[in-house]
Amino acid sequence: MKIKITYILAFLLLSGYIHAQLDRTKVPSPGPAPKIQLGEYESFTLDNGLKVFVVENHKLPKVTYSLVLDLDAIKEGGKAGYVSIAGQLLRNGTSNRPKSVIDEEVDFIGATLNTSSGGVSGSSLKKHTNKLLELMADVLLNPSFPVEELEKIKKQTISNLQANKEDPNAIASDVRAVLNFREHPYGELTTEETVQNIDRASVIGFYQTYFKPNIAYMAIVGDINRKEAQKLIKKYFGNWERGEVPKNIFKVPEAPSKTLVAMVDRPQSVQSIINVSYPVNLKPGSEDAIKARVMNTILGGGFSSNLMQNLREDHGFTYGARSSLSGDKLIGNFNASASVRNEVTDSSVVEFLYELNRIRTENVSEEQLKSIKNYITGGFARSLENPQTIANFAINIERYNLPKDYYANYLMNIEAVSVADVKEMAQKYIKPDNAYILVVGKASEVIGNLGKFGDVKYYDIYGNEYEPSAAKAIPEGLTSANVIERYIEARGGIEKLKNVTDYKMVMTASFQGQTVEIIDIKKAPNKSFSKIALGGAIELNKVIVNGDEMAQYAQGQKAPVSENDKIDTQIRSALFSELIYDQYGVKTKLTAIENINGKDAYAIEVEYPTGTKSTDYFDVESGLKIRTTTTVSTPQGESIQTIEFHDYKAVDGIFFPHKILIPVGGGLKLTAEAQSIEVNKGVDDAVFKIE
Repeated sequence: MKIKITYILAFLLLSGYIHAQLDRTKVPSPGPAPKIQLGEYESFTLDNGLKVFVVENHKLPKVTYSLVLDLDAIKEGGKAGYVSIAGQLLRNGTSNRPKSVIDEEVDFIGATLNTSSGGVSGSSLKKHTNKLLELMADVLLNPSFPVEELEKIKKQTISNLQANKEDPNAIASDVRAVLNFREHPYGELTTEETVQNIDRASVIGFYQTYFKPNIAYMAIVGDINRKEAQKLIKKYFGNWERGEVPKNIFKVPEAPSKTLVAMVDRPQSVQSIINVSYPVNLKPGSEDAIKARVMNTILGGGFSSNLMQNLREDHGFTYGARSSLSGDKLIGNFNASASVRNEVTDSSVVEFLYELNRIRTENVSEEQLKSIKNYITGGFARSLENPQTIANFAINIERYNLPKDYYANYLMNIEAVSVADVKEMAQKYIKPDNAYILVVGKASEVIGNLGKFGDVKYYDIYGNEYEPSAAKAIPEGLTSANVIERYIEARGGIEKLKNVTDYKMVMTASFQGQTVEIIDIKKAPNKSFSKIALGGAIELNKVIVNGDEMAQYAQGQKAPVSENDKIDTQIRSALFSELIYDQYGVKTKLTAIENINGKDAYAIEVEYPTGTKSTDYFDVESGLKIRTTTTVSTPQGESIQTIEFHDYKAVDGIFFPHKILIPVGGGLKLTAEAQSIEVNKGVDDAVFKIE
């Protein structure tokens, strides 16, 4: 993860035009912009250069402290990720306190304390202010960067990176960064390899080089006044030594000279992630910033934007299509995005380009412009309800060298944006002829119609260009039945599998520092019991099949089960599902030979009687099943769940996978490892009793 000099205004003001919905046949009556009264703040600077901004708010006896470093982008090279990890490590031990003591002391006073590569923040009741600042100063000034904590964070980071390999949105974000920013630090990716290379010395080096008070800003908000704040900050941070901080200069990335189609192939995808993106030179607080923000809100800032109305409302291609125009002190970027069905991928790109060209060539209506202005004005007014906003405004003015009255005049400048300004900004910042059209999806289904938009190049999930090899042909005469027969033989042979009357598998996995236990018990002809428990005690999920009966429990509560769920689960819960496909009328089709984790695999589409579809992948060499993907419906549309099977070993002559990667949501996966597998030991029918 890179340190990016983010445009804090974006966080505060660019929340998007989400709720208001325009009926193009009926113009709403816009209300007047509310009058805004900006809150007051006071400031002071310590001798070491630390700039402090105080916003009084005595409604609650609580004070929040937020320290932000004004960091340049940093090129991390072969140890990419060490900057982020250094920020996490700040809180994990000091020369005075181990992590456990820090946690205990924070909990004891009911406070919060967070650290990152960009600073430190904390909040507590006013009566605990001294203790909170003591802890904040300790983690900021005396971090010990314990090796054991470093290794824990590296392990968790690698686990997250592995999960991201299966998340098409994460893949799109990474490849988009590489395409837009190339050799610039913003285009640098953290990978499993670079994380493995991170050592304590690189973490300490970052801290010693960049954590200096003369590039830091402190916002203090709450039940406190300037005099109290100055005394406290001087006491706890006055001895923080200032120092020279290097200024890093990098070549400014440029948009492509012509539109390029970038294809990232995910054979299991049923949807395409589309990004139309390129770098832009838009600075925070520049003359264009406010006008460009209004223009982008019209184009793709939320639910009533042009992109959303076109791709969702008019064509039904997607649940959401949006755009962002992000300013940055070094280099910003434009991105328009949506997730669409495979079969409408090229049609969606057509509509994206249509809207990008339309806002450049057509005038927006006065009514739409007025409605957007009122929405932005309302969002600005609501942001002022949070006193932290005023402190952030003060920091922005200092950090980005904005005019002192920038925020006082913000609404006036919004109101001054004209129809001509919108077109001018679109012509300056919307570049459909100089963009990367990035598509993450199933290339075999979508690539054929993408060449009309520009030269097509293939990229892997790290943004490396490669030449795709021709798809391997399925051997003549080979059928899905042949592949499944070979799989059954690889598991131990049909006679051995038919002689299995029951088995019990116990697996464990680590998740966020806790042990997850997974129990899977099956008994012929149609009984199964599966349970997932946290710490061996907290039941997360349980499914029982007992003949024609089925019950499902979520955290101990019985959940409803549909008839289709029952049929699907009965098939999946069989001792060896493939042996009963004919009995249940399951259809299979051999569709391709695909590369799965560096191995050729036969892809077999499986369709249950209910219409549920999945794809099983069988290693061409071993015959064993190595992956199953299932399409599931979510509020955001269809998504793919992938389970991987590894490390097959024989138990009583039957081969079982001893390591299984299981999705748990949010792009995360459990790596479950077998602790015991028992075959034909006799399982009591009471195990399958449904209450």
